[in-house]
Amino acid sequence: MKAIRISGIGERLTQTHIAIPIPAAGEVLVAVRAAGICHSDAHYRSGIGSLRQLPITPGHEVAGIVESVGAGVSRERVGERVCLHYLVTCGKCSYCRGNIGQFCPDVAMIGKDRDGGYAEYICVPEQNAFTLPDEIPFTHAAVMMCSFATALHALRKARFAEGESVAIFGAGGLGTAAIALSAAMGASSIIAIDNIGAKVKAARSMGAIGIDASDTDVVEAVMDSTDGRGIDVALEFVGLPITSEQAVRSLGVQGRAAMVGLASAPTPLDMYRDLIGKEREVIGVSDHLPEEIDELLALVQQGRLDIAPVISNTVPLDETAVNKVFEEFDSYSGKGIRTVITIE
Repeated sequence: MKAIRISGIGERLTQTHIAIPIPAAGEVLVAVRAAGICHSDAHYRSGIGSLRQLPITPGHEVAGIVESVGAGVSRERVGERVCLHYLVTCGKCSYCRGNIGQFCPDVAMIGKDRDGGYAEYICVPEQNAFTLPDEIPFTHAAVMMCSFATALHALRKARFAEGESVAIFGAGGLGTAAIALSAAMGASSIIAIDNIGAKVKAARSMGAIGIDASDTDVVEAVMDSTDGRGIDVALEFVGLPITSEQAVRSLGVQGRAAMVGLASAPTPLDMYRDLIGKEREVIGVSDHLPEEIDELLALVQQGRLDIAPVISNTVPLDETAVNKVFEEFDSYSGKGIRTVITIE
């Protein structure tokens, strides 16, 4: 089968042919129909977040059709439309039993720790394949598996409540998903911050107050937009020290900053000014939970959440096209929101 792989840290992705995987007991083989290209994939390729093996097929946002099944899996699943939860866990340890499987000692992420979805086929445990309703396109389901699920988990971790205000740092894939979710969940106001004008414009088209970080003092602008009160919940999706600091300093009294972006440098904070003096909180966010996928699917089915505005482009399973998206990630020059690989 055709696959696009990471062969070395910092190297361009390469297109190759590898054997179609054979599902083991309890696994399903999925014919990939859509795979989201996530900024995290570029981070892994660059060495942020260790890869367990090389070469490896990236891609953790995957949707497709069950092609075959391993022993112990009902044959009735063959032909089923599915979207894939990207964390493979043991299901038995205290973390799995406590519903925080992302901390399982044996956790393996598809596209990072085991082969992912930039390929024609992928094998995963049966429990990772969630039934995809017919009315949800594969492209929409793919980005829901990370961008939307992680944004939802961030809002949950930050204890967001209906009627609260939200500031979103980074209006890319995760950020625009967070805009859509915040609106669907009843945010009183949504502020989106980015230094790329096209992304600010896209955020405004989704109903957010857009702040262009390239030509303004972000904290001052957020405070002006909230009459000096500050934000209830800040979501940081960039992973840079400056945006992390801005997210915390934009909070109001007892505000909560959920940190999602993968950072490669520490964030300078003044403990009294930035945290203690206003009882602000900084909360780490790691991945998401399986039940949040069910919640997302329900929100879409109910008509409360629209995925379409977040997808700006689709590309074939082609190394030139995919490498171009990675180059835009690396330079932070991408004008689009989310790009999805589609396979017919």
